[in-house]
Amino acid sequence: MIVDAQIHLWKAESDDWKWVPGAQPQLPVPFTIERAISMMDEAGVDRAVIVPPSWPGDRNDYAIEAVLRHPARFRIMGKIPLQDPKGAALLPTWKQQPGMVGLRVIFNTPQSQPWLTDGTVDWLWAAAEKAELPIMCFAPPRTAAFGRVAERYSGLQLILDHMGVTAAMVRDNTLAEGIAGTVALAKYPNVSVKVSASPGLSRQPYPFRDVAEHIRRVFEAYGPQRSYWGTDITNSYAKASYRQRITHFTEELSFLSEADKDWAMGRAISQRLRWT
Repeated sequence: MIVDAQIHLWKAESDDWKWVPGAQPQLPVPFTIERAISMMDEAGVDRAVIVPPSWPGDRNDYAIEAVLRHPARFRIMGKIPLQDPKGAALLPTWKQQPGMVGLRVIFNTPQSQPWLTDGTVDWLWAAAEKAELPIMCFAPPRTAAFGRVAERYSGLQLILDHMGVTAAMVRDNTLAEGIAGTVALAKYPNVSVKVSASPGLSRQPYPFRDVAEHIRRVFEAYGPQRSYWGTDITNSYAKASYRQRITHFTEELSFLSEADKDWAMGRAISQRLRWT
């Protein structure tokens, strides 16, 4: 069972599906349901977790359409407006939406980064914990802030996106520091990590040997049952084929045992999201 822990899906902008003004998609053409299914079938990917992209705003309707059309292939970590505490009222019935298994939040702009520590989103952690909703979260370079959340809300499952780092850290030569921050959070049993989007962190072509040490550090800290392979394929589309993103883990990382691969490539994320 191979499960991609993150893909974005989107269709063309239209009068009834407007994008956020000024927002730019990751690819010049839409990454549609049909395109994703075709690529998954060709590469041998059984399932994928849909993370709705940012440019259409806080909406999950196209992801839900994907689940309705392919219920065995997709699940959703949905988006919710973070600045409106009234959103807490939505969470008790969140999983009643088709394919919805949790939430995904991002704090990666000068506007949103302070929300992590100024109380803006404190309502979210408590409400998600009560509703038993795991949260995928991304806040480079402020990953350390999730330690306070993990400690205060010990019943809340936090999943760190993309090893807690971004390609910008490669350019700034702060990647090792970012990885260290992610490794430090492994002490919290309710924190796990997507070992995802690694081709985008590499200065080299496939098999991306310069990122192997970073993957090893994260994997050894969290272990196979708290580490999840994923592609975020549209964010580094030209770096590798879908199949290469699989074989990068299954054939090129010598420190992973066969049992490790079984967990990391699908079993662990399926278990974490209760996708049976």
